[in-house]
Parts: sequence; C-alpha cells; structure tokens
Amino acid sequence: MTSKPDPLLLAGAKAKGKRPWFLDDTDVERVMNITLVLMQEVAVLRERLDTVERLLERDGKLSKAAIEAFEPSKEEAAERGAWTQEYVARVLRILQQDREAIARGDEASSEEVADEFARLD
Repeated sequence: MTSKPDPLLLAGAKAKGKRPWFLDDTDVERVMNITLVLMQEVAVLRERLDTVERLLERDGKLSKAAIEAFEPSKEEAAERGAWTQEYVARVLRILQQDREAIARGDEASSEEVADEFARLD
C-alpha cells in the first residue's frame, strides 16, 4: 500500500541552492510572495466556485466527480480569463501606479490614489 505524501513536508520543500532575492528588502519580498500565493489561492477558489455555479445552473445538482471533471467551454474559459486579469490588475494596481508615476517623473499623492480607488467602485 502506498502512503499519501505529507502536505506539511511538501510545503517545506525548496529548490537547491541559495534563494534569489529580487527586492532590496527581503521582508518586503517575503510579504509580496505571501500575497502572490494568497492571490493564486483566491483565483483557484473563484474558479472552483464558478464551476459549482455553472454545474448547478446546468444540472441543478452537484457531485465531487462532476466538479473535478468539469471542462469550461471556450466562452466560459474566456470569461474566467478576463476575471483573472481584472483581479490581478486590481490587487497589483499599486505597483502599476508606481510605474506610471516613474514614467511621468512624479509620484502620485495619497489623495490621488484614494480618488482613483473611489472611482473604481
């Protein structure tokens, strides 16, 4: 009998060699990495919820097997892709704003950022 892999051990697995750091502040990079992993998890949960909703609309019932076997149509996949792009853009908007400020040669004030977020609602 084959034993199941221990998820805690797998979570601690890492590549060999030194960890590359891309930002000057390793604490900031750690927080960013955690944020990106959480973003990925939310996107996966959103996709799974979308599957559940679509199956309920189609069949009015659910099973784990049906969820696992679900394959979105091209249109459904495009809708999911658009949601994911919008989601990533919303979460990482602050980075885009920084890039835009650098390109303009200035930095946006906190009031400008607050006004822009207010317009998104």
